[in-house]
Amino acid sequence: MLSWVDGQDATALNLQNRGLAYGDGLFETIAVRGGRPSLLARHLERLALGCQRLAIEVDLALVRNELLQFAGLLGDGVAKLILTRGDSQRGYAPMAGAPARRILQGSPLPAYPAANAEQGVRLFPCQTRLAEQPLLAGLKHLNRLEQVLARAEWQGTAFAEGLMRDGQGRVIEGVYSNLFLVRDGALLTADLGRCGVAGVMRAALLEQGAALGLPMQVRDLTLTDLEQADEVFVCNSVYGIWPVLEFAALNWPAGPLTRKLQAVARTLLDT
Repeated sequence: MLSWVDGQDATALNLQNRGLAYGDGLFETIAVRGGRPSLLARHLERLALGCQRLAIEVDLALVRNELLQFAGLLGDGVAKLILTRGDSQRGYAPMAGAPARRILQGSPLPAYPAANAEQGVRLFPCQTRLAEQPLLAGLKHLNRLEQVLARAEWQGTAFAEGLMRDGQGRVIEGVYSNLFLVRDGALLTADLGRCGVAGVMRAALLEQGAALGLPMQVRDLTLTDLEQADEVFVCNSVYGIWPVLEFAALNWPAGPLTRKLQAVARTLLDT
């Protein structure tokens, strides 16, 4: 597996790294096709926001250049970029002057079943709830234990994704994707101001929806909103869009707006 630490070939990490000890860092999962990282500007924009909010100092121009070189070597696959606050001694307090660590790992593109995109998927009703923490909301930070627990709730291939809610029962997102509803020609997606990950494909689709003149709402969503939806889909920056056909006793078609945006997502992943 192709892997770098701080721009150099490496297969090991200092055991005092704060990402390992405390999840003190951020990551981006970036599709690479033909040696080019997809949606690069959006990934770097989210990364910059995360560094600002967590007060992690790093040269983002250097990160970008390393990522471009790494993607060129990877060719086709997924580049996982991890930034940690660096190394420190025992204790929560960061060590003054410790440089951030830049980690890049390459892997093949996932072999998702073609039926996920063509025919649609079923969502598993996850019991694991997302905790509210506005300071971390929207960020792709390294602590993913909620997602790990949620994904462990089902086995096999009957469900391609799971639906996650917060402690108040609000509908938030998938385990590794964002959720959109279509109702009366409008796009609805959850407000991620309390918890959840603000996906780069989600941001791109909101921008494209505005350009297409679609009515859009970013707000709290409930199970009632799901019941009243005409179409439902999930999205992320690796597979694009999957129509959702079923959740619990609810069913939806892979409708025309989902298909239209699915084509838009494919184009975005190729740029």
